[in-house]
Amino acid sequence: MTLLEAAVSLRAKQVSSVELTTQSLERSRTLQSKLNAFLTFTEEQAFAQARQADSDFAKGIDHGPLQGIPVAAKDLFYTKGTRTTGGSKIFADFVPSYDSAVVERLRSAGAVLTGKLGMHELAFGITSNNAHYGAIRNPWDPARIPGGSSGGSGAAVSAGMVFAAMGSDTGGSIRIPASYCGTAGIKPTYGLVSRYGTMPLGFSLDHMGPLAQTSRDCAAVLNAIAGPDARDAYCRKQPNEAISIPDHPSLAGLRIAYSSDFLLEAVDPEIRAMVESALRAFHEWGATIVELKLGWLREVVAVSHVLLPAEAASVMEPHLGRREDFSPEVRPLFEAGRLIPAVDYLQAQKLRRLYRAQSERDIWSHCDILLAPSTGITAPKIGEQMVTLSTGQQLEVRAASTLLVRAFNVLGTPAHSVVGGFHSNGLPMSLQLIAKPGADAKVLHAGARFEEETGHFRRRPPL
Repeated sequence: MTLLEAAVSLRAKQVSSVELTTQSLERSRTLQSKLNAFLTFTEEQAFAQARQADSDFAKGIDHGPLQGIPVAAKDLFYTKGTRTTGGSKIFADFVPSYDSAVVERLRSAGAVLTGKLGMHELAFGITSNNAHYGAIRNPWDPARIPGGSSGGSGAAVSAGMVFAAMGSDTGGSIRIPASYCGTAGIKPTYGLVSRYGTMPLGFSLDHMGPLAQTSRDCAAVLNAIAGPDARDAYCRKQPNEAISIPDHPSLAGLRIAYSSDFLLEAVDPEIRAMVESALRAFHEWGATIVELKLGWLREVVAVSHVLLPAEAASVMEPHLGRREDFSPEVRPLFEAGRLIPAVDYLQAQKLRRLYRAQSERDIWSHCDILLAPSTGITAPKIGEQMVTLSTGQQLEVRAASTLLVRAFNVLGTPAHSVVGGFHSNGLPMSLQLIAKPGADAKVLHAGARFEEETGHFRRRPPL
């Protein structure tokens, strides 16, 4: 059952929020030993919120589609009175005195927060093999990673523990777990969702967004959490228009582009075939297909390799003296960021502005949506450092996981992952739909049409 299907059932009185919450928590507790998706359960608060939702329904009060729906949040979103670790030993006992903007808005929408989800340490990685709290495991194969850094979010949604989960994306950390766990997930336009009350990693690259089963579910959550917030200086000032996705959304006149010289290189042959099949399908459904040469996006990825370490080191500077409290995996990443000269960081920001202008000329003047894989591989095994494609090509896991996603954090565009099909190894493959800043509705509409036509999202892990 999807989030919106559960919302219909609640309003038809086929189920109560208390019943949904009971089912959600029971399933989460049962699967926790297998997947390690949660860091903290907030059971008492969740049932209080569920009872309030049921009471509001009885009084005819309706806060929208999230009312009474069990959800969870990555453990870098502040939750008043509930510890927020950031997946780190440093913040193991940190209990915020206030909610993040996202949690505030989820509560206002009537959502039921069942707990805080595990993640890669300090959001700086793509495996979610957490040295302090244990490895998070992929519901499709517990021997594999769920992706990161929002690994608990991807695993919890995929496994049916919750209907939606909040994640953050600095270099792919929503889209990679969505890809490896077989869910939908959107990195919204930069600044569309407030970052107030979240542990930062790269302040000019951080995006907050949801993972859920479908594009429509993602749109429902995004409508609830997006909007201006004076407490976040980077948050967009103009009110956002609610995204409404009709049945069978039309793609007539939509221009969908692909890039064979970058975004289809270094990918598994079955993933490439999945993208080519999707392009043919979108054409049959009314879209115009455009080929673009976008090899220069490799240079945008290089810019992110300067911006992110420098910003991450700046954020964690007060704590870097506590070397023993960082895992051996992430400590060198922060320490490397301290070595980036200020002139290199400033030059990278200048290049970023130039590439954003170039993207207007070379991408968005020619298309409405850019289509690519979310990741060039399916979920690697826990501890695996290199993967070998059927072509014999060997790829480093971190690079293969992030290559196709990092540029769009630098450019600040919306980028949406949907289940594109299934590999012969039984694991999900993912499509990434990207649009110009502010065009979040376009990628969600196109994703919803793809899901409606293919039904891939209905296939669930064999738990």
